[in-house]
Amino acid sequence: MDGSPSGESDDWGPFGRPLFDDPKARALSRVGVVDVGSNSVRMVVFDGAARSPAYFFNEKVMAGLGTGMATTGKLNPEGRERALAAIKRFQILAETMGIAPLTAVATAAVREAEDGPAFREDVWRETGLRLWVIDGEEEARLSAQGVLLGWPGAEGLVCDIGGSSMELAELKAGQVGRCLSSKLGPQRLKTVKGGKKGQKAAIKEGVKALVAEMDRDCKRLFLVGGSWRAIARIDMDRRGYPLTVLHEYRMSRKALYRTIEHIQATPVEELRLRTGIGESRMTLVPLAAQVLKELLRALKPNDIAVSGYGLREGMLYQQMPQELRDRDPLIEACRFAEAKDARIPGFGRRLYDFVRPLFSARNAPERRLIKAACLLHDVSWRAHPDYRHEVCFDEVTRANLGGMTHADRIFLGVALLHRYKNSRDGSPFKPLFDLITEDQVRWAEILGKAMRFGAMLTASEDQAMGELRYQSKLGKLELRLAPGTRDLFGEVAEARLTSLATALGGVEVVVKGR
Repeated sequence: MDGSPSGESDDWGPFGRPLFDDPKARALSRVGVVDVGSNSVRMVVFDGAARSPAYFFNEKVMAGLGTGMATTGKLNPEGRERALAAIKRFQILAETMGIAPLTAVATAAVREAEDGPAFREDVWRETGLRLWVIDGEEEARLSAQGVLLGWPGAEGLVCDIGGSSMELAELKAGQVGRCLSSKLGPQRLKTVKGGKKGQKAAIKEGVKALVAEMDRDCKRLFLVGGSWRAIARIDMDRRGYPLTVLHEYRMSRKALYRTIEHIQATPVEELRLRTGIGESRMTLVPLAAQVLKELLRALKPNDIAVSGYGLREGMLYQQMPQELRDRDPLIEACRFAEAKDARIPGFGRRLYDFVRPLFSARNAPERRLIKAACLLHDVSWRAHPDYRHEVCFDEVTRANLGGMTHADRIFLGVALLHRYKNSRDGSPFKPLFDLITEDQVRWAEILGKAMRFGAMLTASEDQAMGELRYQSKLGKLELRLAPGTRDLFGEVAEARLTSLATALGGVEVVVKGR
């Protein structure tokens, strides 16, 4: 599908036509969900390209509904008041945004508390919002679907930790398999009798029971939930990791063991001040770290990945038609960004066809990133010209997008930086460049300079940009100008073509059709 431009379909290769304007996708373009958990109550409103949604609104209240429930059997009175106040606010906001009714679910605390039904009635009476209580297996399934929103075709185990429970779900070939729930939430573990010894025994027994029913061949463990993200943030701080984006952050078992030891040896307040983790969340981290340590021992995953997507994103995924689920979240989001923000929407496809001969030896995942870069090449044009290169890099490396590893983010960042600037000398982003190989940096620079040159040919009336031919073995770069581009090839364009040739290793430049 990625052969010659003439052989490519109108749907632009394997990604198909963009779906964000399709009625089925537009129906999901602004969706509000409320998640009433044991620790927090959160409302998220998704907006944008439904396959890789942006967060139009995201607000959380650490209500602590489940605090002390293991002892009393009831929801925490103060937490109940705070949760109800938050839900009232969320409902008013939803009506103001025109997205009511909200989809609202409650998890472990509400489903297990004696006064859970009464709390639901209070919510219904005071807000008109129906609060759906889901069981542990459904919670696990929705969290796993959230992971699929960012990792289509993912395989491994999804582990979602809340305050009062912890869930495991299997993912095989992009499908959710067995789902299990446990009482291993750190808020609940706080009340286990016998102090630290009793907690350790409860964790060991609980993990053993879960793992016994799951596939032991765990190639990747996906971590979902605030306590896991807090541990990942501490891992970043301990390692001095420069890209503090939690989604798709990868850790090895060895590194995580060290971080868990670091958590156990460091005062909680010191960790909180170093990382900016909230006080209520930080109090749960030491127990969550013990649970994670036992999980790692039992499952021995080859790779651990943090997911910024979970139950709430799973609720959105639940509403998607299969056609939309099958799409690449990165490409769909980049197409949406181009349609919304580029000066010439649709030019990204032509630019991709133009630069593609330079990358004939690149594999499919690499060509996918080239396609994403071409779609994003001009979406930051409103930034000040002196800072566009920095804005491009910063935005793409920190964007809330699925379907990208951290290395992918840096590759795209370097490519877009060179779309607007010839050199990266003295860049404040140098520590981030070191997260990818020298070869990746080189090819990102080549891509950026190719886009920088190709952008000089946007005004061709016949939609033709001419043709690039690259003969790496002969050290030759040939440009064949189309009739509509001859007068566009001025001295600035020529300088940019020369810069591209230099990036390719100082190859000979031949221009035909002048």
